[in-house]
Amino acid sequence: MPKIAAGVVKFQRESYPKRQALFEELSSGQSPEALFITCSDSRISPNLMTSTEPGELFICRNAGNIVPPHTLHTGGMTASIEYAVAALKVPHIIVCGHTECGAMKGVTDLEALNELPHVKDWLSYARAAWQVVKEKGEGMSEQERMHLLIQENVLLQLQHLKTHPYVAARLATKSVKLHGWVYDIKTGDVTAWNEETQRFEPVADYYADMVREHLPEHAHVAAE
Repeated sequence: MPKIAAGVVKFQRESYPKRQALFEELSSGQSPEALFITCSDSRISPNLMTSTEPGELFICRNAGNIVPPHTLHTGGMTASIEYAVAALKVPHIIVCGHTECGAMKGVTDLEALNELPHVKDWLSYARAAWQVVKEKGEGMSEQERMHLLIQENVLLQLQHLKTHPYVAARLATKSVKLHGWVYDIKTGDVTAWNEETQRFEPVADYYADMVREHLPEHAHVAAE
């Protein structure tokens, strides 16, 4: 706790003054470019990973970067998605999984979580991804199956997103786009799901045109 408290003081003394104009502008409202859904894992830092400033990402975090299918039951994720899409009108929704995900390890043996009933119930929203892995992953090593599970969970949560009314409506008018990412903690690599090729590809490749537009000095990276 001392380090955290000291960090607040450092922010107030050093970081805030440098961005004071930005924070004053943000005090009147927000218009984020994306709803970013990722895991609660302390090793994940969405703004650091995407080099974004405050106000650019509307972030939702939970164990396993899970999106429950839409129901009449009101939950935090459902309400946040509805607000981001209907009120803030975000043009992009990103579901970002990550390597070494403890939640995904839990999904492989839900019965072992009987002493954590709420965790067990929550992770059941990823059960279908594990069934897919058991179907597709015959002959794979344990490490390969876990990586496949992380990817399949991202794809499953994208499917769940489509059941939310405002998401479905805006997808129908092509006013929102869904993105599935996987972040590698050890290497810093981020891959994105390509619906056309049916595989995860490096962000630099999948978003090559955007990368060239915003990072012209690195245009050769996408061209290689």
